[in-house]
This record gives sequence, C-alpha cells and structure tokens, in this order.
Amino acid sequence: AEIIRLRKTNLELLFANHAGLCSHCSRNMDCELQDLAMKYDIDEFRFVPRFSEIESSEELDFLYGKMSRRLVDDTNPCISRDSEKCINCGRCVRVCKDIQKIEALANTGKGNKAVPGTEYNAPLECSYCGQCTTVCPSGALTEKSEIGNFVKAVKNSSKTVITQVAPSVGISLGEEFKMAPGSIVTAKTVGALKKLGADFVFDSSLGADLASIETSKELLDRVKESRGSLPLFASFCPSWVLFLEQNYPDFLNHLSVSRSPSMAMASLVKNYYARQNKLNPKDIFSVAVVPCIAEKYEATRLEFRKKGVKNIDCVLTTRELGRLMRSEGLKIAEMEDFTFDPIAGEKNGTGSVFEISGNITETILRTACRLAENKEGTAVKFKKVRLRPGVETAELKCGSLELKAKIIYGLGNAVKILEEIKKGEANFDFLEVLACPYGCIGGGGQSVPTSPRIKKARRKALYAQNGSAVECLPFENSLVEKIYNDFLISPDSRKAKEYLHTEYYRYHYKWRK
Repeated sequence: AEIIRLRKTNLELLFANHAGLCSHCSRNMDCELQDLAMKYDIDEFRFVPRFSEIESSEELDFLYGKMSRRLVDDTNPCISRDSEKCINCGRCVRVCKDIQKIEALANTGKGNKAVPGTEYNAPLECSYCGQCTTVCPSGALTEKSEIGNFVKAVKNSSKTVITQVAPSVGISLGEEFKMAPGSIVTAKTVGALKKLGADFVFDSSLGADLASIETSKELLDRVKESRGSLPLFASFCPSWVLFLEQNYPDFLNHLSVSRSPSMAMASLVKNYYARQNKLNPKDIFSVAVVPCIAEKYEATRLEFRKKGVKNIDCVLTTRELGRLMRSEGLKIAEMEDFTFDPIAGEKNGTGSVFEISGNITETILRTACRLAENKEGTAVKFKKVRLRPGVETAELKCGSLELKAKIIYGLGNAVKILEEIKKGEANFDFLEVLACPYGCIGGGGQSVPTSPRIKKARRKALYAQNGSAVECLPFENSLVEKIYNDFLISPDSRKAKEYLHTEYYRYHYKWRK
C-alpha cells in the first residue's frame, strides 16, 4: 500500500510539470503517462492549482514561470517538440546519445530548470531516425503531422491521390487499434486508404525491386571495373544517408546513387504511370505511407523534384494513418479487404521483405551474381558478430565473383564500422545500414509502444506474409521486366539514371540559423 501511495504521488508530481492537455495531444489514448494515470486513479491537478483556486501572487508567479520556459520546436519537417509535455524521463536523451550516437538531444539547464533538449535551445537538426518519438512516454516528441495535407488533397477534385504503402505498415497498423503485434492487416490497410479517399493504392515493394537492381549493377561496376570507391554503401535508408551527409561527408563517394525504394516508386508514379494513363504529374498528389520519419525530410529535398513538381507530396507514418482512421471513425478490423492497384499488384520479388535487416544485402549480392555470371550462385552465408548486436557479415561465391558484406542496424553500430573503414580495416564490398533497430519494422514512425518482443512479432509476420520473396530475385518480377522494356531500357541506362538515381551532398545546417 505504501509503494502504491508513493507511485501515485510521483505521478501527480509528474503531471504538475506536464501540460495535461490530453484532448489536444497527438498521443491521446496512446500515452504511457495517461495509462498510468488511469491505472492509479490520480488527481492530475493535485499539485497544480486551477486559475479559480489561485490564492496568492506566488502561485500565479509559479504558473507564469512554468509557461515562460515552454519551448515549442516545429521548425524541421520531421519531428515536433513541446517541452511543456516533457516529464524529464530522459529516454530520448539515452536513445539519441547512447544507442544512436547522434547526441542531438541532451540534458540542458540546471536544478528545477533542467530539461531534455538541444544545445542552447537551438532548433532540432539530426538524422531524424525518430527513435526519440518511439520511446517518449508522453507527447513531448512526436512526428510532424501531415494528416491535414492528405485530407485537403482528397477533398480536391482536381487531384488524383496516389498512395504507396510500405510492407511493414500492413503488419503494424493493427497495433494502433489494440490488435496483437504482428497482426497482418495489409489488405484492410488498402481498404482503409480507399475509404479515406485515395484514388489508387500501390505497393512500394516495386520501388525496392528497382532500387536493388540499380544498386547491384553499381556494386558490380565498382568490384569488377573499379568504377568507384569500395565498400559500396546502400542508400535505402534516408536517415542513414542524412547521417553521412552531416557527420561523414568524406564518405559520400562510397554511397550508392540509387534512390530509396519510396523515391524510386514515387518517380515511377509521376513519370511512368502518369504517361501510361495520360495524367499530368502536377495533378497527381503522391502519398507515401511508411514506418519512417526521415522520409518526411527526404520528400523536401530539391533533387527529388522535376520541373518544380515534388516526387512525394505527403508522407504519413503508421501512427498518423492510425490517428486519421480514428478521427474518421474507422476501425481496421471492420475494413473491407482490397488488393493493391495494378501497377504494383503483381508479384513483387524480394522488395516486400527489405524492411527487415539483412534482406537488402542478400538480394543485392544474389542479383549482382545474376548480372555478372547469369546464374544463381551459392546461398548467401550470414554470420552474426559476437558481442555486437545489430552487426552481421555475409558472403557469396558465384563463379569467379566473390562478394563480402556487412549488415548494420542502428546508427551507433554504423559509427564503429565507419571508424574501422577510416583506419583501412575494412575488408568487404558492400555495407547495408538501416538506422532503426531490426530495420524498418522498428522504424521511428511505427506504432508505440515498441520493444524487442514486438519487433520480433512484426518480423515474423512480414516473413509469414512474404516469406517466399526471400528466395526470389527482382528480375523474376514480371512487372519489373515490363518497366525496363517499356520505359527504363536497362539498369544504369540514361533513363534509369534520370528516374532512379540521385546525388548526395555535404549537409548545410538550415534550421539552426
């Protein structure tokens, strides 16, 4: 009883420093602090007097002082920060500093003014992996919502709303509606987007297939013809790309020029699909529903525009789609099942499991073997590195071709590998890095709470839904062959470079100015 009383008092003290504006918070009904308040039946205002109850000027000064220290940071395109909702748990600092090794967030101030934040309260600029938003127990750190942009577009009769959905969204969206982790709701997710007003819903796996073919060709050129630096870094993760641009710009010559799967798919939508269906790209509103927060930043990049038209107009995370559905009174279990629309409704090779760490590498190595030797080659051998969770090695032998790779998840692990490469200790050809734990299934935009158990359930579900894809190659997707024949001609062709490749640059800080 005494322990319960102390817990209750601690929670009431936390609410004394918390905004308590639950009905206005994006984490309403999905908040650890709120859950504990209900569990222990606390009085949220025990230590915070209501305005009508203020009896002295000291109490008024206290409330004024609390509000005057509030900091709302909405400057970047990915993450919103509201210090009033912060309860000083320090989780965001630990995941940013100790796990991801970014150190964009730190404990600032002293005494009763101490609060997690940025140096000198500067606007947040980081790699936008979003892990801070998945561990924040309240609404102090959230993804920047683009729900309003989507709603406005579907109500605009002059716009054709085309949505692409990442595979892991269909195995985590159910968690937004209290379903068990790993529940497969892909067909219902398509149905929900149709109900919300999307005209077409495509599977972004097609973009992953195309990106993997282009990356494999680039790897072969570097290994066999010495056309570029080794090891080649995969460019599938926008957070990893941004991390390199910010912290290791000298390594950009190692980074693959292939676009991320979402951007490759978006390029197809506004170019190939638009031409096939006589649509003006300016009239297409392209939406990506993804497990990733960094893609919100990627969508703003100038290199992903053609004649002023953005490839992706709106990025919704899994959490945002869940909130949008709830606001419209939709429940995932009640949605009608729909298949993806024709451009991506075909069998989509290996791209449907790319969001699990390791599968990108397996596909790239096997595809490179097919391009080089016109045969399958031996199975890819994976080996976990002891005492280094999130690090594996992989090897493939194929005729005269022998390829070695390293697979990393978590930017903290990537830092260690980059330092080894700096010292000349790297003896491999390809590096796969996904910024989030276990890969995109643990992405910064996924449903919360999250944990290793939940991520493993998602991984199991994704394999259960697309397990046969691991054995396939992108070339085996008939739609991929058709797109190359009709539009792109061949890997690394002039058209492939125009629509599936990009350039990366040393990052110049923008929002800190």
